[in-house]
Amino acid sequence: MSYHVLVVEDDAVTRSKLVGYFQNEGYTVSEAESGEQMRDTLQNHSIDLVMLDINLPGEDGLMLTRELRSQSDIGIILVTGRTDSIDKIVGLEMGADDYVTKPFELRELLVRVKNLLWRISAARNAGSVIDQKNDANIVRFGEWMFDIQRRALSRNGEPVKLTKAEYELLVALSSYPNQVLSRERILNMISHRVDAPNDRTIDVLIRRMRAKMEFDPKNPQIFVTVHGEGYMFAGD
Repeated sequence: MSYHVLVVEDDAVTRSKLVGYFQNEGYTVSEAESGEQMRDTLQNHSIDLVMLDINLPGEDGLMLTRELRSQSDIGIILVTGRTDSIDKIVGLEMGADDYVTKPFELRELLVRVKNLLWRISAARNAGSVIDQKNDANIVRFGEWMFDIQRRALSRNGEPVKLTKAEYELLVALSSYPNQVLSRERILNMISHRVDAPNDRTIDVLIRRMRAKMEFDPKNPQIFVTVHGEGYMFAGD
């Protein structure tokens, strides 16, 4: 399968370099130099991932990120010359999946693109499996109901708030009930990006979910630790 990547970059040299490199790697590549051209391309093509420069003429790339995320689950990698960590955090909060600062290594960017496309594909496949097994994308276990489409979790009808990362963790684990998933595999299944994600990232998320959902967090019945291997979703 050839993924379709859209490069949104106003600098002609950088744009040409990115387009040529990813075409040589086997991707279908479209290009745009403004937010307006980006919207036209998205309307006329099925795009899997957008590489978006923050500093575009006329429009702020961070606002474009928010616009893109509100409309679809398309992959978004911000590419920019800014080194301000605040921009990085704001970009991720607005829905970007990853962030690369110029000057960047093309091979590193390729790895990030491959990883993101893999995660998107895995999440979509998991969603379709759940859709086939559960009416209207709803997972029920014990006193809980998890509506994946609406991103809504409730216990006996009482809603429980989830962060984006907690929601993605619950989707990942509930897609494979009673199967042990390694921390690395879970990391690859969620798109929530943090600096240097590692095993601890998953441990922290599991701890937060236990605090919200377990009757006794110290004796978990839903999010079970399998020592030396990872975690298992044991919701009935």
